[in-house]
Amino acid sequence: MAAALMAFTGCVKDEVFKGPSTIEKVVFAPEAPTSHDAVTVTATVTGLQAIKTATLKYNGTEAAMTGSGNTYTATIPAQADGTNVEFTVTVVNEAGFTTTSDKFSYKVGDPATDWTKLKLNEVYGAGADEEKFFELYNASDFPIKLTGVTINKDEELTWTGIDGEVVPAKGFFAIIGGKGTTERGFKSGFSAKKSVLLELFAPDGTKVDSFQRGEKDDSGAWGASLPNNKGSWSRIPDGSGKWMITESFTPAQANSTDGTEDPDVKQ
Repeated sequence: MAAALMAFTGCVKDEVFKGPSTIEKVVFAPEAPTSHDAVTVTATVTGLQAIKTATLKYNGTEAAMTGSGNTYTATIPAQADGTNVEFTVTVVNEAGFTTTSDKFSYKVGDPATDWTKLKLNEVYGAGADEEKFFELYNASDFPIKLTGVTINKDEELTWTGIDGEVVPAKGFFAIIGGKGTTERGFKSGFSAKKSVLLELFAPDGTKVDSFQRGEKDDSGAWGASLPNNKGSWSRIPDGSGKWMITESFTPAQANSTDGTEDPDVKQ
């Protein structure tokens, strides 16, 4: 009788030890993500049974979480600006019990673009049409999307930015190829030995920067003859300095640190 009672007690004790795991804490970072930020979700899980699977579920998508000790993590890829993201964490332990966390959420939000930080930074017109370029520089600490940004040459539209074209923070973006020689180049020509006006506009039509060399001719047209520049016109330093003639040309890279002044360029 005593032996039977001990066996029963042992079975009850074993069953007590089998139960669901506890998700003690769920955190995510960054807490205020932009459209350029992936979000890392971290869950702290405790319990007497080992975890068999841990899954992050967000907006209809599932991602397996990886574990180290009691900590499990997974990443939600960067989402579009304005997206509401809702997510939960679900764990299944080796005893077969399933535990799901409370629902968490965040909204993706980009800061307003400071268009004054977008600059024409280098222009090159001495090579073949497919080599000529206009370069943009982003002087801000946040990427700038070029969707709807426009460039006029000699007061006529020559380039419009599209979705997916972005200038990184403190980075460069080159528009390479004149006269339609490349898929995302500019439509017009560009000569290193003629007067020219380049104007950069924000999507709302506000002019944010310009490059001018020379003046219109007597007929009121751009394209008057000027000394040929076999190098580039580059801002030194990038984004803020004077326009200088540089022997090297560096599309989508930092400009040369020295050059000579061009008296025909408006500073």
